[in-house]
Amino acid sequence: MMQPLILGLAGTSLNEEERALFRSSDPAGYILFKRNVESPDQVRALTTSLRDLAGRDVPILIDQEGGRVARLRPPHWPAFPNGEIFGQLYDKAPITAIEACRLNALALAALLKDLGINVDCLPLLDVRDPSGHDIIGDRSFSTEPMVVSALGRAVLDGFKAGGICGVVKHIPGHGRALADSHLELPVVTASREELERDFEPFRRVADAPMAMTAHITYTALDPHRCATLSPTVIDFIRNDIGFAGLLMSDDLGMHALGNPGSGGHPPGSNALQDFGARALACLDAGCDVALHCSGDFSEMRSIVEAAPAISEAAAERLVAALAWMGAGDSTPVAEWAAARDALLALA
Repeated sequence: MMQPLILGLAGTSLNEEERALFRSSDPAGYILFKRNVESPDQVRALTTSLRDLAGRDVPILIDQEGGRVARLRPPHWPAFPNGEIFGQLYDKAPITAIEACRLNALALAALLKDLGINVDCLPLLDVRDPSGHDIIGDRSFSTEPMVVSALGRAVLDGFKAGGICGVVKHIPGHGRALADSHLELPVVTASREELERDFEPFRRVADAPMAMTAHITYTALDPHRCATLSPTVIDFIRNDIGFAGLLMSDDLGMHALGNPGSGGHPPGSNALQDFGARALACLDAGCDVALHCSGDFSEMRSIVEAAPAISEAAAERLVAALAWMGAGDSTPVAEWAAARDALLALA
């Protein structure tokens, strides 16, 4: 019985407790972090062990954006540029920037595919707001929705050609949040009309295979619940933005979900301090899968004990997302990166 969960793990290989828990729960996928990566051979062994345990082509995710968000770093892996660099080039030469962004995605895909990682949590479609918290900052392509849309599409095109799956984030938009949702619950009070600039890139790239929600309360959409926990916002994502792919929550461990104002539990209740309750609240709101990143075993056990079987609709979206990616090719990472760098030199 597959469960609608994407789970992390503690170290560079599966321990026996994790192996038993994952075997019994059959999570929909896994996510890797810096603590899980040591060398190319070690990562390949780890991803192989996760697929052998699942007995299927399980999605294995990573946050490899480039810039300050990169789990794979030198000396074993090359550094990649942040999103802002491509936006700066777009201001001078849009077509060149789009091609540079596509080549960068092909380089990322070649790197990840070689390691057995088949999903990158990218492109970030958050429109940068000068007054917003720097948790987004230079990770964003631009302050202009059209630029974010065009470069986000280029990332997905590169990923698809390179044989990995992309995840658009943080739907319906994190750019104008004044707080870091890792630490607290951001509340965005912009009007519905003002929010259109945040929604635009997600509308234009609504055919993406996967998306990740924002742990943010948008008072114009639902004043009482953050997006991840709001059936109203999830319905908006599906039927107004038009996203039909696999929808995952952002990390269950982020403090935004433990805030009483998140809407997942009655005021004064500590229900969402329990990770099983957090997972259920995400799923009940309409997320296809709940994401838990820390690898904390007691938290994962609570989540697994609470989670139901994956829904038929979510299972179908998962299959479609894995079918979305192309076969990739054998072009080395360095070749794609050199072609990218030649274009970025024009910035």
